[in-house]
Amino acid sequence: QVQLVESGGGSVQAGGSLKLSCTFSGGFFSNYIFGWFRQAPGKEREFVAGIRWDGRNTNYADSVKDRFTISRDNAKKTVNLQMNSLKPEDTAVYYCGALSGFTWVRTVYTRPDSYNTWGQGTQVTVSS
Repeated sequence: QVQLVESGGGSVQAGGSLKLSCTFSGGFFSNYIFGWFRQAPGKEREFVAGIRWDGRNTNYADSVKDRFTISRDNAKKTVNLQMNSLKPEDTAVYYCGALSGFTWVRTVYTRPDSYNTWGQGTQVTVSS
């Protein structure tokens, strides 16, 4: 059974940086697209960043483009999200999701309901 565990959240001042990690177990890591999503209180879960099964393509929400970087290490079975120039509006619980398959279609991997497995989430708080 596939499991995901996020780590690296915390509190930071605006302009600071954090790195989130998602550790994968229980399946064949290279068969999955991974996405980072976030959910603020009272809001729906929203797409932040996605990375293809082989790492050759990535995609970002406009709100985080040029500030966040998603990467994956197939040997270590981890997916990372480097977050720089953080803003108070980045405050949310961040979730890592795994989507099995080899179809890189933006209308699919940006949707939370496309994902098979989720981690427990990690809180990111950015103060002004």
